[in-house]
Amino acid sequence: MSQVINLKNKLDLFQQHWSPKVIAEMNDCQFKLAKVQGEFVWHQHDDTDEVFFVVSGQLHIAFNDEIITLNEGELYVVPKGVKHKPYAEQECHIMLIEPKGVINTGEAPSHLTANNDIWV
Repeated sequence: MSQVINLKNKLDLFQQHWSPKVIAEMNDCQFKLAKVQGEFVWHQHDDTDEVFFVVSGQLHIAFNDEIITLNEGELYVVPKGVKHKPYAEQECHIMLIEPKGVINTGEAPSHLTANNDIWV
């Protein structure tokens, strides 16, 4: 049976930045929470779109020709194959929605590549 998931309570369970934690699955998609601050790496996901939903704070996503800003309660879908770099000047809490098995750094492994399927 499904259970109610409280985002704030789940976010209280970890401190690491840029290390998404799975909180739920639906079909082949995972809902992941992450705390982010500073700059991430330029990357892309060749086989899937990626949803960024801002739970609290402000997230910027840089693209080759523009930067978008997401505030609390806003979301953005990065289309598959589009190179992007998320960053946050202050700590920001986000939820990612993406297929199971997606690597956070996409096609660009780096020191920020996180382990997959870590549940909180």
